[in-house]
Amino acid sequence: MRLDLLSIVGVVIGFAAILGGNFMEGGTLSSLMNLPAFLIVFGGTIGAAALQTPMPVLKQAVAHLRLIFITHDVPFSEGIKRVVRWAMTARKEGLLGLESISDSEKDPFARKGLQLLVDGNEPEAIRKVLEMDSYLRELRDIDSAKFYESMGGYSPTIGIIGAVMGLIHVMGNLADPSQLGAGIAVAFVATIYGVAFANLFLLPISGKLRQRAKLESQFRDMMVEGLISIAEGENPKSIELKLTGFIHK
Repeated sequence: MRLDLLSIVGVVIGFAAILGGNFMEGGTLSSLMNLPAFLIVFGGTIGAAALQTPMPVLKQAVAHLRLIFITHDVPFSEGIKRVVRWAMTARKEGLLGLESISDSEKDPFARKGLQLLVDGNEPEAIRKVLEMDSYLRELRDIDSAKFYESMGGYSPTIGIIGAVMGLIHVMGNLADPSQLGAGIAVAFVATIYGVAFANLFLLPISGKLRQRAKLESQFRDMMVEGLISIAEGENPKSIELKLTGFIHK
């Protein structure tokens, strides 16, 4: 695991652009700080997203948030090496020789594939089981991305709600000029919060989780092809050459 520097740089650039532009226009940091607007936008967005999301998906989405800033590379090259070792073992000892490897395999997906091989299942049956497993895992990963995508949709709209509430406050205090500034501040700052929260955080987070789900699905596809090749008795070298096409260069 490592820090995802690109995500950190992206957040820094986004904030720097907005704050820098604000300062160039003569604004101050305090002009963008407004607690009522913050509560309206952030609380409303989280509440709306939580309302539509089942608890298991919500827990998974929160757990996946760490993948934005602390991540690890999808090990395509290492996966190929593992498959080639399995193929060599199967060629020397037969498929039953993979039983001990299966018992010690940490990746649940690979372990299931090895168990199917050891049990002597037909290649097509192995493919169907593993592809369905991979498909369902990808759907669950995409559900996490959809959670943040939905928040990105709600946030600007709730920012507008905050703006309208601020304007209502303004209209109700036209006779008292001292109250107008606070209402107008909530109106405009709530809109900024809503749009910025969606476009600097939520939608990019959704996009990154989708990309992560796609890469992990491709890795599982690679493992499926390798395991099927072992089941069909292909040469380890041929398997290695076939799987190198999955590596992102």
